[in-house]
Amino acid sequence: METVEESTDPRVRLWEPVGRAVALLLGPYAEVVLHDPDTDRILAIWNPMGSRGPGDPSLLGELDALDPSARDVFGPYEKVLADGRRLSSVSAVLRGPDGKAAAVLCVNLDRTPLEQAAAVLSAFGAPTTPRPEPLFEQDWNERVQHVVGAYVRECGRPVERLTRADRLAVLARLDEAGVFAVRRAAPAVAAALRVSRSTLYGLLAELRTPGTKDDTP
Repeated sequence: METVEESTDPRVRLWEPVGRAVALLLGPYAEVVLHDPDTDRILAIWNPMGSRGPGDPSLLGELDALDPSARDVFGPYEKVLADGRRLSSVSAVLRGPDGKAAAVLCVNLDRTPLEQAAAVLSAFGAPTTPRPEPLFEQDWNERVQHVVGAYVRECGRPVERLTRADRLAVLARLDEAGVFAVRRAAPAVAAALRVSRSTLYGLLAELRTPGTKDDTP
């Protein structure tokens, strides 16, 4: 879980709770490293992703060359490991009371689980082909759900917020699909539209009044 130098370096003692906390929260997918900018060596490392340990080279580069507008926090930026894993990394310059850089804390997050999850979700969202209507032509309940659901998606309003004109339009589509030729269809349509049976029958009567169909959208 962690590799901390046995020395009594005050910087390690000061920042160890932070390093451990971040590693515990994001582990096992995050590596937290505390660097010494003066010696360019690793002071401590929590949840190491490789063979690095305290005393190994940090290879940080020159802090003076960093963009001062970043206010000592840099990233997230990308890193790539030798095994192909991509990391999102953040580095923070930790300064002492005199304003001098006392240490640099880096958090490296393995993005592999996130990328795998995104790939799974993208696969679920893949384009679909038209449904095979012959398989559903006898299932009038499925047809009711399909017609009502398709209209809700088109208008962008939930069933509970459909207007009278919306409901008449849906009933017109259901009537055209032959749903009401089935004796038990009315209760299922009323349930799908979240209205009472009496309201449904009133809408059907209005729909079948000459001239009403032409007024529905």
